[in-house]
Amino acid sequence: MKIQDAASSAITQEEPPLSLLEALKKAADFLKSQGVPEARLDSEWLFAHVLGCERLDLYLNFEQALEKETVDRLRILLKRRAQREPLQYLLGYTPFLNLRLRTDARALIPRPETELLATLLTQDLLTVPPQSVLDLGTGSGALALALAAAFPKSSVTAVDLSEQALSLAKENALASQLHDRVAFLASDWFSAVEGTFDLIVANPPYLTTAEYASAEAEIRLHEPEQALVALQHGIADLRLILTQAQAYLKPGGLIALETGIDHHPQLSQIAAEFAYGRWESKTDWNSYQRFFLAWKE
Repeated sequence: MKIQDAASSAITQEEPPLSLLEALKKAADFLKSQGVPEARLDSEWLFAHVLGCERLDLYLNFEQALEKETVDRLRILLKRRAQREPLQYLLGYTPFLNLRLRTDARALIPRPETELLATLLTQDLLTVPPQSVLDLGTGSGALALALAAAFPKSSVTAVDLSEQALSLAKENALASQLHDRVAFLASDWFSAVEGTFDLIVANPPYLTTAEYASAEAEIRLHEPEQALVALQHGIADLRLILTQAQAYLKPGGLIALETGIDHHPQLSQIAAEFAYGRWESKTDWNSYQRFFLAWKE
C-alpha cells in the first residue's frame, strides 16, 4: 500500500465521527507502521498543532469528535511525516532555550547539542559578557539570537553563505524582537567579515560522507546536505575556521566550536600550531567530545 493510500485510511471521517482518542491511536499506529520513531509522540504533536492546543491538553479532550476539516489537515501532515519529513518542519517551529524559532527547509533544524553550547556559553564559560559576538554559519539564527538575548549589551553579527538561511534567520530575529540587536551578513565564513570580536561561535558542517549516508531519513532526505557534510573526514571547515579566527579575535577572545566527536586531537594540534593561549574540550550529554574552545593570547 502506498503511503498516500495508507495515510488516507489511517484516519477517515466515519459515521459517527472519530473521537480524538480513536483518531490519535490510528495515527500513531500508521506512523509506527511506516517506521517513524516515537510515532505516538509525533502524532500528539501534530494533533495539538492542528487543534491549536497544548499537547497535554489532548488528554483532557479524548472524547471530542473531530470535524472533517480537522481530519483532512491531519491526514496531510501524517502523510508528510510518514515520508520522514522532520516534525519541526511540519510544526513550523522548534524551541531553543527561551526562543521559539521558525524552522523550514532553508536551514538546519537547531539541535540539542547546539542548545547545550549556547547554555555553556551563557551560564558557565563567560563570566564577563562579550562586547562583540560573531556567529559563523548562523543557519536559523539560533546561536546568534540566543546570545543576543542573554547578553543585551553585546553587538552580534550573524554570518551565512546561504541567502535562504539568512532570510530565515532574519525572520526569527524579527519574531524574537531581536532584529535591532543582530546584524546579518552574507559571507563565506570570514571572507566578508570585518573587525575583531570577543567571542566567535560556529556550528559548521562536520559530518563525514559515511556518517551522512547512515544518518536518519529525516536528515538525508530533507535537510540541506551542504550544511552537514565537510571534506577531509568532516574537519575541513573546522580547520579553516580555527586557523583564520586568530585574525578576528581580540586579545583574550574565545572561539567556541561544535564539532564531530573524533576531531579534537587534530583541532588541538591546530590550536598549538596557531599559538592559541589555551584550549579545551567540553562533552555533550553522552560524554562525547562535542565542543572545542580556544582562547587567543
